[in-house]
Amino acid sequence: MVARAGPAGRVQPNGAWVRHIRLRPLRRRIVILALLCVLVAGLFSASVLLGSYTVSVADFFRMLGGMRIPGASFIVMENKLPRAVVGLMVGMAFGISGAVFQSMLRNPLASPDIIGISYGASAAAVFAIVFFGAAGVSVSVAAVVGALGVALLITALSRRHGGPGLILIGIGAAAFMQAAVTFLLQRTDIRVAQDALIWLTGSLNSSNWNRAGLLAAALAVLLPLAALLTRSLHGLQLGDDTAAGLGFRVPRARLWLTIMGALLAALATAAAGPVAFVAFLSGPIAKRLCGQSTSLAAAGLVGAATVLAADFLAVNLIPGSALPVGVVTGALGAPFLLWLLISTNRSSTGG
Repeated sequence: MVARAGPAGRVQPNGAWVRHIRLRPLRRRIVILALLCVLVAGLFSASVLLGSYTVSVADFFRMLGGMRIPGASFIVMENKLPRAVVGLMVGMAFGISGAVFQSMLRNPLASPDIIGISYGASAAAVFAIVFFGAAGVSVSVAAVVGALGVALLITALSRRHGGPGLILIGIGAAAFMQAAVTFLLQRTDIRVAQDALIWLTGSLNSSNWNRAGLLAAALAVLLPLAALLTRSLHGLQLGDDTAAGLGFRVPRARLWLTIMGALLAALATAAAGPVAFVAFLSGPIAKRLCGQSTSLAAAGLVGAATVLAADFLAVNLIPGSALPVGVVTGALGAPFLLWLLISTNRSSTGG
């Protein structure tokens, strides 16, 4: 049997060495996922236990067990905890949605907040609020319909133009939806416009247990679907021709991935508004952490960590004032977008 020196100078059979090399990316991904879980758990705990009103871990578990502590029970159980739960799920949904579109189209700019899907959800939700006085579940339904409509429209229009064509058409659709939202806000009552504008910035201020329950039920269906479609997503990353040669049904896989990604973005938008750049940031960061391999789980955890950290800053940055979480994520995402555009331009020109 032919032998080869192992990583610590030991002699290993060729087969064992090959297995070691193949398992190295998997081990790295497991370590990264574990670290991201610890980070998300820490940020979640900080959001609930710390801030302008702090509570001890012992008191928190007493409240979870049903004990009523005057003042603390309402603030923690009816305000901070549902806010953190909604923020966690919104970040996961945005992160996975962004990674799906970026991987499927093989372009880091192809996130739902760049190509118009989140704006489609926003425009439909604002339309329902302004003209029908919608609230709660009806706003969520309108957002889902708007996001799916825009996603399927830009997919159909770009069928002959590939990924770059879809991105350009999506950017145009986003600009049109933004103009439609501006028009709707100018045509409505100032109080309705003010509430809609806060929601459009991206905010967790109206989080409650009803919203958390609806979002959890939807994710319980969509996350297993995302896991089932992971293999198709990895196939499409190789290009349509290669994927078809490997036996993938490219049009059907692309359609299902588009629907699933659009639904995730729509549900997150309906719950917290179009929180800027979370979907855009999560996929590339997760990909770099995992050694340039796509991991929807890592992207979801990065998205959750981003929203939880941004919301903690938004709530505690200015005492006595809770900023919309979208203000902080926008401030974080804009420099990343500029850096990505500059680095992409340099690589394409060989600089």
